[in-house]
Formats: sequence, structure tokens, C-alpha cells
Amino acid sequence: MPKIKTRRSAAKRFSQTGSGKFKRRRQNLRHILTKKAASRKMRLGQSTTVDKANEKAVRRMLPNG
Repeated sequence: MPKIKTRRSAAKRFSQTGSGKFKRRRQNLRHILTKKAASRKMRLGQSTTVDKANEKAVRRMLPNG
């Protein structure tokens, strides 16, 4: 059987935590930052976990973790 390949684009965006959940970065922190509050920008800088609805898709894209 051939090896199962990882989707490289997903591997660059997600990383697996010790408990098996997937970590991701938040959106809206690339440009047009002047109108966003400092507290909002600080919150957007923190990483978060992948939602339960999308976790199955991410797990399929990253078969080797």
C-alpha cells in the first residue's frame, strides 16, 4: 500500500496539541488594523483550537498528526 500523504497547506496552518486537538491562528490580523481596537488585536494574536464541526476535516488532511 502507498504511504498516506499529508496535505502540506494544512500542515502549515494547523498543529496538534498534546491532547489531540488542533491549534490554529485567528483571522483578521493582516491588514486594515487601524480601525481595530488594541484589545481586539491582542485577542486575535492568540491561537485557538479548531471547532468541533471542522475537526474531522482537519484530521483527514493531517493523517500523521
